[in-house]
Amino acid sequence: MAVNLTAKSAKELHTVDGMQIYAAQAGIKKADRYDLTLMVLAPSACVAGVFTQNRFCAAPVQICRQRLNNTSNIRALVINTGNANAGTGQSGRDQAEIVCSAVAQQIGCTPDQVLPFSTGVILEPLPTQKILAALPKVKPVYWDIAATAIMTTDTVPKAASRQVTIDGKTISVTGIAKGSGMIHPNMATMLSFIATDAAINPQLLNRWVKEIADQSFNCVTVDGDTSTNDSFIIIATGKSGQPEISEDTQANALAIKNALLEVAQELAKAMARDGEGASKFITIQVNRAATVEEARAVAFSIAHSPLVKTAFFASDANLGRLLCAIGNAGIMDLDPNKVVMFLDNVLVAENGGRAELYQEEDGARVMSKPEITIRIDLNRGEEKTTVYTCDLSHEYVSINADYRS
Repeated sequence: MAVNLTAKSAKELHTVDGMQIYAAQAGIKKADRYDLTLMVLAPSACVAGVFTQNRFCAAPVQICRQRLNNTSNIRALVINTGNANAGTGQSGRDQAEIVCSAVAQQIGCTPDQVLPFSTGVILEPLPTQKILAALPKVKPVYWDIAATAIMTTDTVPKAASRQVTIDGKTISVTGIAKGSGMIHPNMATMLSFIATDAAINPQLLNRWVKEIADQSFNCVTVDGDTSTNDSFIIIATGKSGQPEISEDTQANALAIKNALLEVAQELAKAMARDGEGASKFITIQVNRAATVEEARAVAFSIAHSPLVKTAFFASDANLGRLLCAIGNAGIMDLDPNKVVMFLDNVLVAENGGRAELYQEEDGARVMSKPEITIRIDLNRGEEKTTVYTCDLSHEYVSINADYRS
């Protein structure tokens, strides 16, 4: 069960002028659900993306990287769930190209203007004929249906939306994401597509998508496994009527970037809230580190520890596991006597050990909550980071043991 996460209704999600969304039931894994999504973009649209660092990256990831390096005139995105088209070699690339060619013929563009995306089971051939048969049957849908159509083991569709008003013009930002397991930075088994009708210079958008990913999706982990198919895409259609943003220092640039970041962060947190089998949503704040990298090392050491995650699932205030994870972060000159740790507002550890006023019942009270914040002050500098994760439950094992059935 997802932690304090509910599906957004269509009326909560703003339309983004300059794109149309379609979906169909291709029957890739199940016959009665949407599993194929098509996004068609206006010729004015600019697209940028970041992708998985997994060396066995999927065929569609390879194609998307190549196309985004060679052209900024992307006209369509085609997304299937139920099959990752990963670990499929040259045949996988060929099949993805066949799908792109069919999309291009259907909407009237060239195949290199189509970006393919896949998610699902790895090491299985793409069911190309099912996708080709479904493409002519796609029908217009809204963002809420698209969020459902890209799900795999997610229990809740993930969508978010913002609007900002600039010089009397309303600019919309809406996005969707999928991901609940095999979630780890750089990025994870996740797909996310965020669109805005703002006009953003391609070079600036390419920089922004990396910066936004680092502050959102790269701050989330569920199980420490980086997938083969991660893709995070930002689309700027340029249809809002406001002047093009080309520099960070330009008037209104920060407002637009912040709207994009807020949507990305909401979607990223939603993935941790919907971690496979999750019953707790955990925020880990590491402050006063010497470097950002050091802060992230501590945060992820905690977030990846099975002992920590299972303690949270059990609501067990066995908080020595947290100290152990901090010590395992690889900071060789860390002074344990300077580290201060809080569980929500409860001071747990200081001066190298248990805080003098800490009581077990206070820790147990916090551990029983569905949302918990761990705050670590390293007292080594001024850098900080925040990471989001979840607990590790019996259901996580069950979901992944039965994933292909």
